[in-house]
Amino acid sequence: MTARETIVILDFGSQYTQLIARRVREAKVYSEILPFNATWEEIASREPKGIILSGGPDSVFDSGSPHPHPAVYDFKGPLLGLCYGMQLLAHHFGGKVQRSHRREYGRAPLEHAGTSELFHGLPRKMDVWMSHGDHIDCVPCGFSIVASTPTAVAAMEDSSRKIYGLQFHPEVIHTPRGTELLHNFLFRICGCRGEWTVSSFIREAENKIHAQVGESHAVCALSGGVDSTVAALLVHRVLGDRLTCIFVDNGLLRAGEFEQVLTTFREELHLNVRGVNAQERFLTRLAAVEDPEQKRRVIGEEFIRVFEEEAHRAGRVEYLVQGTLYPDVIESVSVRGPSAVIKTHHNVGGLPEKMHLKLVEPLRELFKDEVRNVGRELGLPEEFVIRQPFPGPGLAVRILGEVTESRLQLLRCADRIVEQEIRAAGLYPKIWQSFAVLLPVKTVGVMGDGRTYENVVAIRAVHSQDGMTADWVPLSYELLGRLSNRIVNEVRGINRVVFDITSKPPGTIEWE
Repeated sequence: MTARETIVILDFGSQYTQLIARRVREAKVYSEILPFNATWEEIASREPKGIILSGGPDSVFDSGSPHPHPAVYDFKGPLLGLCYGMQLLAHHFGGKVQRSHRREYGRAPLEHAGTSELFHGLPRKMDVWMSHGDHIDCVPCGFSIVASTPTAVAAMEDSSRKIYGLQFHPEVIHTPRGTELLHNFLFRICGCRGEWTVSSFIREAENKIHAQVGESHAVCALSGGVDSTVAALLVHRVLGDRLTCIFVDNGLLRAGEFEQVLTTFREELHLNVRGVNAQERFLTRLAAVEDPEQKRRVIGEEFIRVFEEEAHRAGRVEYLVQGTLYPDVIESVSVRGPSAVIKTHHNVGGLPEKMHLKLVEPLRELFKDEVRNVGRELGLPEEFVIRQPFPGPGLAVRILGEVTESRLQLLRCADRIVEQEIRAAGLYPKIWQSFAVLLPVKTVGVMGDGRTYENVVAIRAVHSQDGMTADWVPLSYELLGRLSNRIVNEVRGINRVVFDITSKPPGTIEWE
């Protein structure tokens, strides 16, 4: 089998770094994000066909600004610097970078010289997306200016050394021809073949699973979501009955979810799965707990205990299968050192250390949409493939305040109506997440001829690609009206519905 062709992306803190990786992968070329300070050994071990330096919020003038390993500049393959990455190239090779009197953010008209392979086949004039406070005043010796905007050097290159810089962002949709430009870099300059497909990933993953697990046994903690389900399917193809899946009903699932998931796993996917009803023990532990972080700790600790008991019943088990995704791995590696790490990438906190199980994470190279495509290739029913993400702590973080059976029942009823109406409107597969949140307040209402004093529900709907940023979805007034009318009329105990129009950032997708 030929070696996988890889593009390495060095992350200097740009909000678009993951988007660069996604654009490369959409071209069927594998990409991997490494922190800006990765060692040359780490970078070289990937045998990259090309290296991309991302943008970032820093200035090359600032003390402590991020710089890559010096060997990056001596890389014999193609180098592409984007925004801050371009300024790094100019600064290193002797050009002149200056602070701009007027920063440039937004769309800008570009004109290129028609001489660069980067712009092959593209119109001489095109719109691009700028986001920079510094600019290149003088390109280094050996470089030529190949594109400009009215206020800045937009692109430079030293084609003899295959070093290229773009002041704009080709990876964003606001640069309409940006994808074609990146394709020119990948295929015309780096010589990539574009052979990284779902089928090739599955073959590689199966080989890795077999090499790692051998003839041993494994358990998989199923959540009912697409990530853990696809991970289980992949590992099951290799291990068969040596994989035991465990699905715990912690009392915090949506209406009918436990039965539905078990039926699908057993009858349609033919997985060896154990269903565990642990509702009472979880709700007992959650009694009087209101702090969201404490809720998460209680649920995580109790889950570990339940899982330990079930794993012990499964016999001699050495491996734990998890549906860790690439964004989880990226968030574990900070571009600013250990103090700024967002979270560790283990899906079930504490499990590996407490259970001494070795991790199998077959999806750790993939984004969510890629996982869904793998699921389709493995025969996962479309209903499961398009399932919206559901938080690990379940409905506990969609109930603000104490979690009780009565409050869970209110939220389940409201949430079911939200799902029904979103599906009826044809929006379910188009929205990243849509759900109801039960607030810890009551309001006065009038129903019939009487006064009510009941609960408030908030509706949340967001668009996202990977959950790291999100925009609220402008649901139609007609749909919002149906949601409000149905929830108030059908769910006894709720008399008011509000709609959340906060994006992430500054808010988060979940309320807790």
